[in-house]
Amino acid sequence: MKKKAPIVEAFGYIRVSGRGQLDGDGFPRQREAIQRYADANGFRIVRWFEERAVCGATEWENRPAWSEMAQHLNGVRTIIVERLDRLARELFIQEYILRDLKQRGVTLVSVGEQDLDSDPARVLFRQIMGAIGQYDRTMVVLKLRAARRRMKTSTGHCEGRKPYGARPGEHAVMERIRAERAAGRPFDAIAAALNTEGVPTRTAGRRWFGSTVAKIMRRPEVAQ
Repeated sequence: MKKKAPIVEAFGYIRVSGRGQLDGDGFPRQREAIQRYADANGFRIVRWFEERAVCGATEWENRPAWSEMAQHLNGVRTIIVERLDRLARELFIQEYILRDLKQRGVTLVSVGEQDLDSDPARVLFRQIMGAIGQYDRTMVVLKLRAARRRMKTSTGHCEGRKPYGARPGEHAVMERIRAERAAGRPFDAIAAALNTEGVPTRTAGRRWFGSTVAKIMRRPEVAQ
């Protein structure tokens, strides 16, 4: 007898752009499409997140439902949407989100676009993004190197930017991040907790983001 595949828990994310759409068929249509896909493909929607009257161009820190969902991506590692334009209208932003989720070990499933990894246009776009990213990184390295040379010429010495944890008060925050990651908390949840408690970042006025926490954790001396 063939063994039945286990059910995968997932979150359902749905969004409508304008207040005039709140009473329309946007939410029911999206929910029905996601639920139908989940039932047919071995997923169980354990929680729904509704973005109410939020434009597709809105920054992520101003999307309450997405922020809340990111904080609960612990045992659940799959998000299902009706279409990618429910995430963002622009291809660039869609691809940025997809790449960010993959780096966090989260799978995003689009009911309407099920060939995201093989679509030639998207593959080409990712290659272009990768080339631009490599160019930007190279230029930053060259600019920093030139700046260090100028400083060394004028002062006789030059120190690079010290990593997080080297300044007063940062070591305790770094140790906390390491302990919470060891306990299984996702990067976004750690960042949200630090923001809620008013823990300052290195740059005054800035907020903690999951990507910032991840960057700190990827340093070899922290990840040990």
